[in-house]
Amino acid sequence: MFDRRVFLKASGLALVGGALVPNVFVKMANASTTKGRKVLVAIFQRGAVDGLNVVVPYGEQAYYAARPSIAIPRDRVIDLDGFFGFHPSLQPLAPYFKEKSLAVVHAAGSPDATRSHFDAQDFMECGTPGVKSTDDGFLARAVMAEKSAAAPLRAVSLTPALPRILSGAANAVNMTDISRFGVRGAESPAFAAMYGGAFEAVKILKSADPAKLQPDNGAAYANNPLAGSLKQIAQLIKANVGLEVAFTDVSGWDTHAGEGGAEGQLANNLRNFSEAIAAFIRDLGSRMSDVVLVTMSEFGRTVHENGNRGTDHGHANVMLIAGGGVKGGKVYGTWPGLSENRLYENRDLAVTTDFRDIFAELIAKQLGVTSMKSVFPNYVPNLRGVMA
Repeated sequence: MFDRRVFLKASGLALVGGALVPNVFVKMANASTTKGRKVLVAIFQRGAVDGLNVVVPYGEQAYYAARPSIAIPRDRVIDLDGFFGFHPSLQPLAPYFKEKSLAVVHAAGSPDATRSHFDAQDFMECGTPGVKSTDDGFLARAVMAEKSAAAPLRAVSLTPALPRILSGAANAVNMTDISRFGVRGAESPAFAAMYGGAFEAVKILKSADPAKLQPDNGAAYANNPLAGSLKQIAQLIKANVGLEVAFTDVSGWDTHAGEGGAEGQLANNLRNFSEAIAAFIRDLGSRMSDVVLVTMSEFGRTVHENGNRGTDHGHANVMLIAGGGVKGGKVYGTWPGLSENRLYENRDLAVTTDFRDIFAELIAKQLGVTSMKSVFPNYVPNLRGVMA
């Protein structure tokens, strides 16, 4: 049972008198124009990003011993807390960590041992690791557990097809271009009677015309798929169409060969990734007081580099969380260490934080869901206190 009193205690809401340092988006809350509607934005890094080179444990010598050619040199790491540091390509996100509006969760992931991309993504999106019979996604279940009046565009995926994470009774919609979203036959009265939710979504988008809203605050989105998706999610938020959950994904993280270190394949992907998120945050400005963005990936990669100067399928990974109410400026999670006797199955970073623990807090905070029984069946989340 997910108890509201436990959540309040764990998240620090009972603290008063300045015991917690509010992040910049909390300070902006009074200027926000989202009308108080909370939004949760999730980005899936498909292909299993190498979390050890995203948030680098540069304070541990075993990291450098295991990666003679792809480790990030200490003098290139962007220090976070004296032990962990960002890959240099995450420079656009570093200011948000410093001002406590962005947090990191390391050694996080699914407890299931699979190294199959397909199975791991499916288990994570369903929210039931190891169970193949689940036919809907945990974000869809979270939307259904949320008590406010249903809105046709409360759950949207900026993807070509509806992802498993939003499949189910929530009636989520997917699109790749908000200016061209439509349903064949939408003008038909018979269609409207049968598919009222989709019909209403089309009408709302046509009326609000969010695509006309240009980036604010000098934000500049690059010309790549993730940046394009986040730009459109920002437009939906600014248009006040009732959005509560948004999802998108980005591929290219399966770095078995030629991964690179401070420069190279991973560095280039991370640069596009961080610049897209930074543009999204800048674009929304004060609206970020009501928005939380979280990143996820199906599993991490091996601690030791392979013979192709890459990394193979691993276990634990890293998550980034940014936005209003995030207790940022901290790397969360119990660090298991990289010495041989600490590795999972003698090769991987061990999972010490279940991804469901993090999402439980975000769902509670952003959607007001106080019981996780239907969201994560047969699992009791262990709250980590990442939200204020």
